[in-house]
Amino acid sequence: MRHLSTTALRPVLAGLALATVSVVAVYAEEAKSADPALANSLNPNDKTAEVDQPVLDKAKAVKVEDGKYLDADGHPTFHVTDNGKKFDWYSYSGYRRYHAECHVCHGPDGMGSTYAPALKDSLKNLSYEEFIGILVGGKQDVNAAQQKVMPAFGDNKNVMCYADDLYVYLRARAAGAMGRVRPGDKEEKPEAAKKAEKECLGG
Repeated sequence: MRHLSTTALRPVLAGLALATVSVVAVYAEEAKSADPALANSLNPNDKTAEVDQPVLDKAKAVKVEDGKYLDADGHPTFHVTDNGKKFDWYSYSGYRRYHAECHVCHGPDGMGSTYAPALKDSLKNLSYEEFIGILVGGKQDVNAAQQKVMPAFGDNKNVMCYADDLYVYLRARAAGAMGRVRPGDKEEKPEAAKKAEKECLGG
């Protein structure tokens, strides 16, 4: 495993950690002196982006590492510039992956459906570790009225190789940093993302 990049290992390690992870504010000092260039520039005219200020504040990027933006807890997050017109690569990739793998059950743009919850709302409360854990192992909500089953995707490379991308996209939706739009402009795909994708897919 030592030959895998940090980007490729992050979702795997989070899945193993699940709820046992205790968050240490390793980036706390950086959070205090975050680069103003990392601040999100949202589109005030996008009425489909329902801004949730506490979620948006918690998701604030304080650091960029190999093209991936990280919050104060070291978890992947989004970065929006040009008045909401330009997104980081992972948000863009997450949008594409979500609509290829997840929207049939969870609805377009994370809005939910009659048989699966709105992930744009779920991500307001789910931690990164919980999200990855559910993605890996699935989830069942069973009661007298209904039975909802989320399948496990731990063996599905088309999902797990892009777990961070999915998380970042849905986190942007939860915070209201991205509305019900296909990202128009995007940052270039980072070399680290290319490497992690190749390693994960076995190319």
